[in-house]
Amino acid sequence: MFSNLLVPTDGSKLSDKAVKSAIALAKPLKAKLTLFHASADYPMPIYAEGVSVEMVSRREYTKRAKEEATKILDRSAAKVKAAGVDCDTVHVVAAAPWEAILASAKKSKCDGIVMASHGRRGLASLLLGSETTKVLTHSKIPVLVVR
Repeated sequence: MFSNLLVPTDGSKLSDKAVKSAIALAKPLKAKLTLFHASADYPMPIYAEGVSVEMVSRREYTKRAKEEATKILDRSAAKVKAAGVDCDTVHVVAAAPWEAILASAKKSKCDGIVMASHGRRGLASLLLGSETTKVLTHSKIPVLVVR
């Protein structure tokens, strides 16, 4: 049925729940999990009165993003490996996480995606948007949504 599931995680409790669900699905199928984290793209410099101000350099931002992603992915990978499930980790810096999720699923040859959703509705959904909704809308492979 499934041989490789992409599991996007941001380190939140809800994402941890998705990792746990992915483990429960992968273990009996002997499927591999590909843990995925997308860091926000480098913030644009602030321009004021003809002066450009960068809070941190691009190099420093990339270093910090990688360190944070490594912490998040390593914590999830430890849970996956403790359950006896094989896994890989993928980190990207992306302006649109949903696009990065789909691109990584394709690149890693995943045949399913397991991801969390906050389940926002109404105005909150319109204002905040939903990476999960965008993945569901554009994915060509099955997506299991965990709440």
